[in-house]
Amino acid sequence: MNEVTRSVAEIEPADRRALEHVFGLPLRDDQQVVVRVESRSVSEEPTANGDQEAADDTILPDWCNVYDGLSDDEIAAIEKVMLPRADLTRASE
Repeated sequence: MNEVTRSVAEIEPADRRALEHVFGLPLRDDQQVVVRVESRSVSEEPTANGDQEAADDTILPDWCNVYDGLSDDEIAAIEKVMLPRADLTRASE
């Protein structure tokens, strides 16, 4: 695990704007930014101290199985209606 702590007041303006964009909120000069990078396999079990968050990362929510039990033709029929409604072709911002 690697962890980096920086005072917001010492971060260059362009980097600060990038961090504000990532975090989705403005940063104040009296704050610190702490970034931690962890390596963990998706298949790792939760730690002995009952780290439920680690266990939750490996379990997909029920809505991920929305197409369970449907044939390829049924899925294609649903997507024919839904994908145009979602307008997935528009340019990203």
